[in-house]
Amino acid sequence: MRRATFIALIATAFTFIGVLSVSVFLPPNLAKYHDGSQTVLAEDGSILRAFLSKDGMWRIPMRYKDVEPRYADFLIAYEDKRFWSHLGVDPLAILRATGQLISSGRIISGASTITMQVARLLEPRPRTLLSKLIEMARAVQLELTFSKEEILSMYFSLAPFGGNVEGATAASLIYFNKVPARLTVSEAALLVALPQSPTVSRPDRNPHKATVARNKVLERLLAEGLISERELNEAKDEIIDGYRHPFPFIAPHLARRLVSQYPERDVIHTHIKPEFQNSSCEILKMAVDAEGGEINGAVIIVENKTGAVLSYAASSDFFDRKRRGQVDYIRAIRSPGSALKPFIYAMAFDE
Repeated sequence: MRRATFIALIATAFTFIGVLSVSVFLPPNLAKYHDGSQTVLAEDGSILRAFLSKDGMWRIPMRYKDVEPRYADFLIAYEDKRFWSHLGVDPLAILRATGQLISSGRIISGASTITMQVARLLEPRPRTLLSKLIEMARAVQLELTFSKEEILSMYFSLAPFGGNVEGATAASLIYFNKVPARLTVSEAALLVALPQSPTVSRPDRNPHKATVARNKVLERLLAEGLISERELNEAKDEIIDGYRHPFPFIAPHLARRLVSQYPERDVIHTHIKPEFQNSSCEILKMAVDAEGGEINGAVIIVENKTGAVLSYAASSDFFDRKRRGQVDYIRAIRSPGSALKPFIYAMAFDE
């Protein structure tokens, strides 16, 4: 018995040393995680505009602390109960899945932890036994390299939600037209369910299957004591409308300008106030439409004290081809006409 324990300890030590060596010489490939959608934010942190990642995905990086807490709790309860305690691989889950396979002759439940899923998302491989073993090794490596919160941040940024939508932020904006910090119980449960079968259960293409998948998660959450009967019924009553909302498209000229100016930044912060921006755009469009023809205009509001740009409406309509709406008329070179006369007169009066 002592000899067996000694051998087990030696094997564990060698395994640990092996994984540690791999971590040093073959670190995890984080290229996909770092290839996120560039986003330009307003002063209040809301998204003005986002751009596709290099591989053509809507993939907005998300930090664990920015997620609606119950969504994180739901995910862990449904996917990986012992996430906070295991080291990337859950031996109990492996034993359970193996026992079910032997007794029933088919796969009843998987044994992949959230960390193993992150390993698979970072480095996709064919579904083989060898791939599973590599995922397990990578999962341990991730656990030794990153904190639990950082691993969850990777999952929240990379999880597939159908089509070219990856990550909870993009999914929440596209399917619910809101940020993940404001998810309802029903919406959070749907986001837990979708990565299981993102193509089959896409809510914009198959609302019925999305509803079935969401309800399955809700039933589990009730059994785990994370929601009440009342919350279960209210969540099931929420209808999945099957609509795909467009991404925010505010101050598009400024966003394009900043992304071109700072291509290395994942997130670009501005002083734009959404209420000022929306009002400026409405007033400008009304004025330009009233004039008719092919004229266009622009509005910029600058805070005199700080120089902060609070509104940047560079044309009356970005998509108006007749008026060349994609031209940034704030920066466009043109004759000032008589626009400078008041300033010249003021300078003359000062003299």
